[in-house]
Amino acid sequence: MPKISASAALSRFRVLDLSRVRAGPSCVRQLADFGADVIKIESPPGVDPNESMGGPRDGPDMQNLHRNKRSMTLNLKLAEAREVLARLVKTADVVVENYRPDVKFRLGVDYESLAGINPRIILASVSGFGQDGPYRDRPGFDQIAQGMSGIMSVTGIPGQGPVRVGCAVADVAAGLFAALGVLTALLERETSGRGQWVQSSLLQSGIALLDFQAARYLMAGEVPPQVGNDHPTSMPTSAYTTADGYINVAASGDGMWRRLCKAIAREDLLAREEFSDQPRRAENRAHLNAELNAALGKRPSAQWIDTLNRAGVPCGPIYRMDEVFADAQVGHVRAAAPVEHPRLGSLRLVNQAVKLSRTPAELVAPTPELGQHTDEVLAELGYAAAEIGRFRKIGVV
Repeated sequence: MPKISASAALSRFRVLDLSRVRAGPSCVRQLADFGADVIKIESPPGVDPNESMGGPRDGPDMQNLHRNKRSMTLNLKLAEAREVLARLVKTADVVVENYRPDVKFRLGVDYESLAGINPRIILASVSGFGQDGPYRDRPGFDQIAQGMSGIMSVTGIPGQGPVRVGCAVADVAAGLFAALGVLTALLERETSGRGQWVQSSLLQSGIALLDFQAARYLMAGEVPPQVGNDHPTSMPTSAYTTADGYINVAASGDGMWRRLCKAIAREDLLAREEFSDQPRRAENRAHLNAELNAALGKRPSAQWIDTLNRAGVPCGPIYRMDEVFADAQVGHVRAAAPVEHPRLGSLRLVNQAVKLSRTPAELVAPTPELGQHTDEVLAELGYAAAEIGRFRKIGVV
């Protein structure tokens, strides 16, 4: 069968995917969706005691993370399988892995070993805490990184204790930063002709996501507290009560503040000294929110969203997940995309968020069955049918 081609953008590159769970696969998904020839290398059944960590193969997580890839099995505990991997590395541009450092060296997928086989290879390593340092051997998971990066300390209602963000932000960010690093390294290779080692970690990615919150401490010594739904510094930006629910309003800046007050018929608030500028509105956020909740509570959410948008005040509904995908704009931008699975039928998955005008990403193939393309890939490497059969008999694949 022909190679999967989701886009022409990255179709000249081959990526070997040795990653699992979420952070590494999030990196590889970016490359697969834009057409890279991704070969997902997995252990044969029963070899890896942690093979279920990514969830059931037919489940939403696996189907969403591993579309547009080919799958082959290799038992990298065996020397002959590592020889197959070495032959694959000679044909590849990128290897992505999230092994512990000691496992990486034991299997020969550290950068120096791979570069010895193919000097143009780019190795992307995604870890919990980095490739060196005192925590290098610790297992890393999203929630651990959310706590250690400071994300949980600024999330939630004041006084309730730390709260995790409701999605795997550290995992996904580490994957996206790794993908950005891979693409940067591929561009640099066009000049130098040499590959390099790309590294990202859940810990540092979580810190990077904090952005201005982290900068507040680094530059000014401020330790940001929990402020619930309020923006930490720019008020009024929060979730406000309406007659039938809640809406978000983001009226930072004096111009926005004046438009908001006029739109809700509370221009008297403009004369209040405690609301006279941005720092005072942030300092007196409790009184400010009480006034706005009282005003916004008089009409339903939909009416306020219409009124405030016409007034040029940023606002929006607060959706449940079913409401998200029923929204007209979400449908228009194709935030969900269909893919046909041979057993599961038509699936809807989360679409690629980056749009390219000439070479867009597409969802053209579902997550492959375990080892679905093993024979195909081995044949591409020059192995004869008899040799492939022998590999199966001795457990190499």
